[in-house]
Amino acid sequence: MIICKQFKPSACLAGAISLALGSADAAPPIPNTMEEMWKIVQQQQKEIEALKAKTAQNEALQQEVNTLKEQQKTTLVAVHSAPAVNGKTGQNGELERKTDVLATEVERLKTQLFIPESREYKSQYGLGPAASNVYRVNRGISIGGYGEAMYTNYADPRGDSATNKDTADLERAVIYLGYKFNDWIVLNNEFEFEHASTGEGAEEKGEISVEFSQLDFLLNPKYNVRAGLMLMPMGFINEMHEPTTYHGNHRPDVERYIIPSTWREMGAGLFGEILPGLEYRAYAVNGLNAANFSNIGIKEGRGGGSNAQAEDFAFTARLDYSPNFVPGLMVGASTFQGNSSQKNLVDFDGKGVDFYTQLYEGHLQYKYRGLELRALGAWSRIENTEFLNPIIAGDGPIGKESFGWYVEAAHDIMPFVWKESSQYLAPFVRVERYDTVAAVASGFEKGSGLDRWIYQAGLSYKPIDNIVIKADYRNIRDRKLVPAGVPFGDEFNLGFGFIY
Repeated sequence: MIICKQFKPSACLAGAISLALGSADAAPPIPNTMEEMWKIVQQQQKEIEALKAKTAQNEALQQEVNTLKEQQKTTLVAVHSAPAVNGKTGQNGELERKTDVLATEVERLKTQLFIPESREYKSQYGLGPAASNVYRVNRGISIGGYGEAMYTNYADPRGDSATNKDTADLERAVIYLGYKFNDWIVLNNEFEFEHASTGEGAEEKGEISVEFSQLDFLLNPKYNVRAGLMLMPMGFINEMHEPTTYHGNHRPDVERYIIPSTWREMGAGLFGEILPGLEYRAYAVNGLNAANFSNIGIKEGRGGGSNAQAEDFAFTARLDYSPNFVPGLMVGASTFQGNSSQKNLVDFDGKGVDFYTQLYEGHLQYKYRGLELRALGAWSRIENTEFLNPIIAGDGPIGKESFGWYVEAAHDIMPFVWKESSQYLAPFVRVERYDTVAAVASGFEKGSGLDRWIYQAGLSYKPIDNIVIKADYRNIRDRKLVPAGVPFGDEFNLGFGFIY
């Protein structure tokens, strides 16, 4: 676009059309049928029309600037030839006015040439809408982010009163900072500030974290390379956790305890779209650290890219299918598998112990005319937990197996309330069931853990797509003794979230 400023717009248009046609010819495979050829021609025609419209707009703006310049020259001549009265001329006010108009028009021209009028929010490569901004810029820096805050009232407090105090919390403030080096190399980062403070060493009070920092090498729609600190591609929430993308103020418990959130590890792998609608992600990453597992799950065993132990490695993969013949439907599954000992623990004979960890998950999502349905199920297994249990004997044995599932339904009722409105208003309900200690090693009895049913209902309101206001009530029923430090009681939550 900068080069075009040195030439006539018509020449730029011709060059741009030639470049577009050349790119279109080079990128796709040779069409096999006349129908495929016709689709390519139609797409190219749309691109040509868009280029023509943009060029015509820029030509009109440039013509306005040229006209103003000529008027300015005429005014200057008049000013110099006019007699002075008290050191001033009668043309000064008109000169200033036209100069201001000229500056405004030049600024408008620059803005329309280089800055898009609106930003498209669309998920790409498994990331949230705001996190995907960097993939849509032409070159250089991309900035985005999200945040969420909430008030929690324990309507039916039970258990340890110290963990059931009503709270008001700026839970997260996140900055996405990306850089597009060229058409095929992209750097994407997420920096998260939790609980509005660094916490002075206490994670629950607040911390600053790098949620992900990854380089993407976009080689081909079917296979691309990703390396760095990456989000594990499991469930709905772990990769796409921006508050406008899910209902309720809190993320579902199944995707906090059975599938840890936010779970990221160092590694590298591939991602792409194998067939139309069939997407995959597959990474090799550092393994978990079983020494930090507990009776409420594997979440504390995450490395998080902070001097993560890498004596053992793991593999994670995901498949999602969105069939063209059922618009709005997406089904998928994912897994994480690998040893988790990191050579930290030995058995009674002094030999190393492998704590092979398996986690499997399946999910379904369907959206149709305001109706939104979600379902997810997960199951995990850890081998040789009998060697881990003595380490955390005070809290009870670690679950050899754990499971969780939830179902959710919502519907946008705004078209029925205010037909002309583009706003969004959706009541929702969710039922969750999970158990972090579903089975224990032979010779141990189940102790405390999280064995819960959660019944939740609420409302999500979006005055615009970037902002959501949420209210929900959670009825929590726990069938075990609740571990220390875990709040337990029915909750009313009121909050808001935003992306940019």
